[in-house]
Amino acid sequence: MKLALAIVFVLLPASAALRAAEAPEQTVITSDDLVSTSSDTETVSLFTTDVVVTGTDMKMTCDHMKVITAKLANKTDTIGKQDQLKYMLATGHVHIWQGEREAVCGRAEVLPAEDKIVLTENPSVTDHGNNSVGTGEVIEMHRNQRVITGKKVRVALPPIKDLGFDKNQAPPTPTPATPEPSQTAPAAPPQAPTPQK
Repeated sequence: MKLALAIVFVLLPASAALRAAEAPEQTVITSDDLVSTSSDTETVSLFTTDVVVTGTDMKMTCDHMKVITAKLANKTDTIGKQDQLKYMLATGHVHIWQGEREAVCGRAEVLPAEDKIVLTENPSVTDHGNNSVGTGEVIEMHRNQRVITGKKVRVALPPIKDLGFDKNQAPPTPTPATPEPSQTAPAAPPQAPTPQK
């Protein structure tokens, strides 16, 4: 029997990595199983099997997810009111959709304090807006900077038109090179030898 658990994290002042320009939406995580533990200051939640995350202009699916959130209000509450996302780790068949971008990898770390997401384990990022694909060992996506950095990357861009000659036209015949006139002054004519006495 499939037990569906849904936990809603209100992250309005929270995850800069998951917010878009419009009013932020709640980040909702669903999974088949959940184990969540709390301390006085934070809650650690482990989601497993069929994990789906939806939020502002974003959707993510994976096999397992660890989420650490800061707590507010009553520190003795088991879960308590969540203030902000501190850390998110998605592992196993990670798939992220955000706007025209799509990422696939084995591991994705969301680091809100640094405004970045780090993709590892065969990451691939596709930008459907410009038909480009990037792969590498590590790909970091930085929020609001339109910056992606990576290690050992390969980027496939849209094709460039043939910059060669028209295939239906015969190639031009090369013209023989003509020597250029000398740019130095002409040499003085030879002088006759002076008679010797």
